[in-house]
Amino acid sequence: MEEAVAINPWAALAYLVAGVCFILALRGLSSPTSSQRGNRFGMIGMTIAVVTTLITHVPGHGDSFGLVAEDTASFVFHLDTVTLIEILAAIGIGAAIGVVTARRIAMTAMPQLVAAFHSLVGLAAVLVAAAAFLNPEAFGIAAAGEIFTQSRIEMGLGVAIGAITFSGSVIAFLKLNGNMGGKPILLPARHVINLAVLAGIIGLVGYFTQDQAPWIFWTITILSFAIGFLLIIPIGGADMPVVVSMLNSYSGWAAAAMGFTLHNTAMIITGALVGSSGAILSYIMCRAMNRSFISVIAGGFGGDAGGGGGEVKEQRPWKRGSAEDAAFLMSQADQVIIVPGYGMAVSQAQHVLREMADKLKEEGVKVKYAIHPVAGRMPGHMNVLLAEANVPYDEVFELEDINSEFAQTDVAFIIGANDVVNPAAKTDKSSPIYGMPVFDVNKAKTVLFIKRSMGGVGYAGVDNDVFYQDNTMMLLADAKKMVEEIVKALG
Repeated sequence: MEEAVAINPWAALAYLVAGVCFILALRGLSSPTSSQRGNRFGMIGMTIAVVTTLITHVPGHGDSFGLVAEDTASFVFHLDTVTLIEILAAIGIGAAIGVVTARRIAMTAMPQLVAAFHSLVGLAAVLVAAAAFLNPEAFGIAAAGEIFTQSRIEMGLGVAIGAITFSGSVIAFLKLNGNMGGKPILLPARHVINLAVLAGIIGLVGYFTQDQAPWIFWTITILSFAIGFLLIIPIGGADMPVVVSMLNSYSGWAAAAMGFTLHNTAMIITGALVGSSGAILSYIMCRAMNRSFISVIAGGFGGDAGGGGGEVKEQRPWKRGSAEDAAFLMSQADQVIIVPGYGMAVSQAQHVLREMADKLKEEGVKVKYAIHPVAGRMPGHMNVLLAEANVPYDEVFELEDINSEFAQTDVAFIIGANDVVNPAAKTDKSSPIYGMPVFDVNKAKTVLFIKRSMGGVGYAGVDNDVFYQDNTMMLLADAKKMVEEIVKALG
């Protein structure tokens, strides 16, 4: 007979308050103007959840993870001294690592940092599931050594999603950090292998509900680690924003599953919020590329074209300009639209870019920023960089809000972007980026395109016809150095 776990009503109330804080955090993070307030709500909610969990848990007893109330009117502090010291020491070490990392990490490395964090969430889910499997009585999920059926379901799903999140995030980190190339690694019969492994995991989770033999649990874990690698390896670099948001969703569902195992309401709420918001974000990213989620998982951009780090296949005439040319053209313009990309992030040019925009505005030029949903290496990457440089929020526009303005714009200033301004997405059905909504920069009167050299192509491995247009002037240099020279030329 599976016993219900009595929940301390004060703990339930505290977790509810924490959940409300998490919801307010997500709401705040939906806009740059309220993002700081959203972060504060998130920190307050997590503090409440952690403190409540510490107060209401009983280490070393049969109901240690059951949140059993000994007194419904007040909390009872159950932690013995040794355990409390160990927990506080672990929290202190983790906090110190987090603070040092946050202070030292460059904004360009934020995508791989997020991927690394996702991997830790996935690994934590695996370790909690393993601990619960090895000692289920301590978690209050077993009677006479027999794990409850619903707990086996939660445990099986939690360890599977957690392991997929961990191994997939490791591959994403290596790709984003440059340890692995952006080019997809295509294994023979990969779709058949992936489907077979996924079917095996699902079948074993179902079998685990009937038999809790150790080999079943550990086989689920091993296969889940393997499918995480197999799913992410064939995905090209241009699809990394979707991968990051997808792994974010996975980490949330893994945490929610472990929340059920631990009977921890805060984990369930937090995991569900992260999982659902990550899934919605993945959908938005896929829609921004006019692709289905399945098509991304099946191979990603450049899967057939060898995307990522390719070379221009033919030599065509193009025009080269200088910083003085760019400064003159923009100072004479009525409106300039700036399109930032990953190249801006790599060169850390956002601050000097804002300085350039300020000088143009002093001369009466209207300046706007156009942000593509998949620019950079993670969702919102460009927005974060521009916010760091104190670019006014009312000057930043999404693709659907500004794309129609390029035809009436004097200068389109592209700094470090490529695939998101490539007209091949609309004109070349054989292109791996065909169908992806892109900025119509080619319709502007003049296009100024900052690029390191003419020798490389974008992350999707596709050459860009905009380079060779009559109205395009190529500014070949490091993005930050070129913008600094333009600022000097503007006086």
